[in-house]
Amino acid sequence: MSFQIRPLKEFLVKPALPPALSRLPELGLNLMWSWHHAQRAVFRRLDPAIWKASNHNPVVMLGRVPQEALERAARDPRYLALYRRACETLDAYMAAQAATSSDMLVAYFSMEYGLLDCMPIYSGGLGVLSGDHLKASSDALLPLVGLGLLYQRGYFRQSLDPDGWQQERTPVNDFYSLPITPMTRADGSEMIVDVLAGDTSVFLKVWRIDVGRVRLYLMDSNIPHNADPFHRDITGQLYAGDNHKRICQEIVLGIGGLRVLKELGLHPTVYHMNEGHSAFQAVERIRLLMAEQHLSMEEALEASRTNNVFTTHTPVPAGIDLFDTGLMRQYFETYCKTAGIGFDELMALGRRNPQDQQEPFSMAIAAIKASAFRNAVSRLHRTVSQHMWEGLWPKLPVWEIPITSITNGVHLPSWINGDFASLYDQYLQPDWREGHVEPKVWEQIADIPDSELWEAHRRRKRRMVAFVRESVVASGVARNASTPELKRLQEVLDPEALTIGFARRFATYKRATLIFRDLPRLKRILCNPTRPVQLVIAGKAHPQDVPGKALIREIVQFSRDPELTGRVVFVEDYGIQVARELTGGVDIWLNTPRRGEEASGTSGMKAGMNGALNMSMLDGWFDEADNAAGGWAIGDREPYSPDRDDAHAAGIYSALENEIVPLYYERDQGVPDEWMRRVKESLRYLSANFNAQRMVEEYRTELYDPAHRAFRIISEGRFQTVRERVRWSHAVVETWPKVRFTNCSIGAETVSTGLPVALRAEVDLAGLKPDDVRVEALVGRVGPEGELEEVQVLVLEPREQNGSSVLFGRDIVPYATGRLGFSVRIAPNHFDDPINRPCNALLKWASESSGN
Repeated sequence: MSFQIRPLKEFLVKPALPPALSRLPELGLNLMWSWHHAQRAVFRRLDPAIWKASNHNPVVMLGRVPQEALERAARDPRYLALYRRACETLDAYMAAQAATSSDMLVAYFSMEYGLLDCMPIYSGGLGVLSGDHLKASSDALLPLVGLGLLYQRGYFRQSLDPDGWQQERTPVNDFYSLPITPMTRADGSEMIVDVLAGDTSVFLKVWRIDVGRVRLYLMDSNIPHNADPFHRDITGQLYAGDNHKRICQEIVLGIGGLRVLKELGLHPTVYHMNEGHSAFQAVERIRLLMAEQHLSMEEALEASRTNNVFTTHTPVPAGIDLFDTGLMRQYFETYCKTAGIGFDELMALGRRNPQDQQEPFSMAIAAIKASAFRNAVSRLHRTVSQHMWEGLWPKLPVWEIPITSITNGVHLPSWINGDFASLYDQYLQPDWREGHVEPKVWEQIADIPDSELWEAHRRRKRRMVAFVRESVVASGVARNASTPELKRLQEVLDPEALTIGFARRFATYKRATLIFRDLPRLKRILCNPTRPVQLVIAGKAHPQDVPGKALIREIVQFSRDPELTGRVVFVEDYGIQVARELTGGVDIWLNTPRRGEEASGTSGMKAGMNGALNMSMLDGWFDEADNAAGGWAIGDREPYSPDRDDAHAAGIYSALENEIVPLYYERDQGVPDEWMRRVKESLRYLSANFNAQRMVEEYRTELYDPAHRAFRIISEGRFQTVRERVRWSHAVVETWPKVRFTNCSIGAETVSTGLPVALRAEVDLAGLKPDDVRVEALVGRVGPEGELEEVQVLVLEPREQNGSSVLFGRDIVPYATGRLGFSVRIAPNHFDDPINRPCNALLKWASESSGN
């Protein structure tokens, strides 16, 4: 390596701002500007070229703007008025207080956060969702604090070689040139926490990002305190390295995150694990409760799971982090000895079958077992997740597996384009930005003239075309493309043609090349001289995903077909800004995953909120929106099989040929009336129902509030309740083998609808009290295979007791005719809500008892 000069000392240089503009750094360090158009204009107006060249980074921009430009702005009354409004807006936003005086605080753990394009500490949808969750929580005055990792090297930047193969290069983050702040203690020293990785302490520097009213704390291991290069590189890059690097990152996120909260003096009442990456947080909470409250591990697990929330985003088992016993022992044996936790007890927490010594530790299973609240991210994903994890509740029917769903949403103020926002300022109620979760706000879209909405969309489309041309030309220059090719790239896409967008991670299950399956038919659609259609595509494949990279290359080769030149365009280096331009400018958003393999997806929501219509498989969020979203569904709700690819491709072509293309080009005075009717329908429905504000409110009411209340109750009297509950559980477990049903009956074998009939179950409780158990009848239709369908779960009340035998019963009123049936079961009465049912909880069906 050639000689390099190293600094003897470092010092920080800040821009010399005129006094009249002294709050510009403050405005830049609070990411509220990223979703507030007027705030962003403060930086763009200073120097549009530098703002763009800085990748929309206010910290870098303020360091590059010439001093004379700053002085000129400080004398310009127009700019000063814009600047003062921005300061007043920030002050008013930060001063707002929640209407309730709850002491709830949510700690939100995520491995990645997609907040800004200039801050590449995310890889894709999970990170962007996490960023939107923080922004929406800020808008909703939800008391929430985020925890994550600050990666020295950002997620890879993508370029293509001349043959179309993806090439990766890794950007290096200069933390002092990002809108983040290093945390210090009261004495001015750096805030440093440490975690144990094996037998060695790893030290972590803490940084802060202000996301409106929410603070995000990120941990950085690349500091001189860590002598081992491996430890310094733990936060080197997201999802990079082997299982040793991955387990260390997850130790830092979960255990380090809790230590950051303690260092800050914050005491969350709800802990939200966004994916299983942070499951070690649950282990550290157990350790803390054991040490501070003198609880046993069983008691500490029971206490901590009360207010743990786990969100799963994974629809396939291959997406779960698994660590073998040897690796876990290497990193947790010392930790367990110090904490007083048996290593086998720790391993059992992450195993489907705790007795299987060969089973690896699953981060998802640990998070599920350690959480009383578990949710998927769409209704269909809930069903998929219930099937994935039914083995953790082996005696429950799959539809009763206690995993609920909260469908993802996108932060509308961040993703809506400026032209649409200006229209809404004119035609919607003045507080539409704050009240956009209310459906009635969006009914006023009907008042926007079709011509104005159409013209706003056309402006964004022209902007998108200009962005794509600039992007592909820059890519061509970077790979030394010929002059004729560069000239061709300057003219790709037609601003007037129907434009289909497809942009996402290039995993094979997303079937990016499905639309190319019948190339001659596709060419006829795209190359129609009077009704042209074009495709703009973007996305990255994981560096190790060779099949995903092959799909990108295949599309690039299609784009070079002489008949498709300029009509099929691949945009390199997919990220937040590329997504923003594409979702804001295309006419149709295409989504073609294999059904059941996309947990939710959000790009179609963003496109729909910007005037595009969705054409999608009935998967993820679109499965619950297609009838009201104004777009087109591909295929049906049948499970995916490879032989359906041809049918799905044919469905795309048919919809384009027979509906979409004619609809788009049928114009009355230049405006496609029926198309705009669908656009308004989509805008009205998606904006109201798939925004992150709705999502966060559902998290609050369905998960956060119940978790907060439950923990407040269980922690009273130094956790006396949980100590009593564990003692009670031991007694129930000891007695349970003797508990049995002795008789189950219904008042009559033939019943008339609308008349009550008595349903009874007699149980020998073997000394347990009636309040110790929950007896339930499951009533429903008897299906053709003899199984119960359309089942209702009814709690039976204790009616009379004779020694250890207790009669439970209730009257039911059947309103359906035909063949009905019932079954009866009994469980310990240790949960108030079925969604909180613990894994492998005791459960006994009447059919298991002899004589029934």
